[in-house]
Amino acid sequence: MSKKREVQSSVKDESLIEKRRAQMIRGAVMLFKEKGFHRTTTREIAKASGFSIGTLYEYIRTKEDVLYLVCDSIYDEVHARLDALDIEKGSLEVLVTALEHYYGLIDDMQDEFVVMYQESKSLPKDALQYVLNKEIEMVSLFERLLMECADSGELKLSPKEIKLAAHHLFVQGQMWAFRRWALRDFTIQEFTKLQTQFLLQGMAGEKTTIQGA
Repeated sequence: MSKKREVQSSVKDESLIEKRRAQMIRGAVMLFKEKGFHRTTTREIAKASGFSIGTLYEYIRTKEDVLYLVCDSIYDEVHARLDALDIEKGSLEVLVTALEHYYGLIDDMQDEFVVMYQESKSLPKDALQYVLNKEIEMVSLFERLLMECADSGELKLSPKEIKLAAHHLFVQGQMWAFRRWALRDFTIQEFTKLQTQFLLQGMAGEKTTIQGA
């Protein structure tokens, strides 16, 4: 697992750090989406977060730290939602549930996903590498589930097909964030059901119906 990049803080109260950084993330996402990372100032982030510029710098050192925290918050939430599933005993049922959780997360964090992919290039090299490594870790969760389904005979996929399919599952869900403006006729439930059905039909090589989705 990728080692977290430490964001320095002069505050020692971990619960207060978590609370203040959550406020920063919400304020920064709104600004980064509206103005872009480079045109947003730390003073604006502080104001949108509800505290002074001096308080802001008690919890971060640079504007890039805030962008890093935005990216990392997504991966923390992906882990929180998928770790509850029994990935080690993967099945089509578990895979479908994992996709529901993941696509639901994208619906909840649409702006964060858009900001991450539009602005992560502005991160320092070490932070960008961390973000890219976390991407691979998230994809590997789906890869493990697909491998279990292949081992049980529920899907007929070669190792190379599994690798590509895992990336496909991961990226297709992100369409909800990037193409939401064009998909307003769909609910997240309809989007998840149809995407899952399309994806599994392609992997199974035959029509697959998702019951109860």
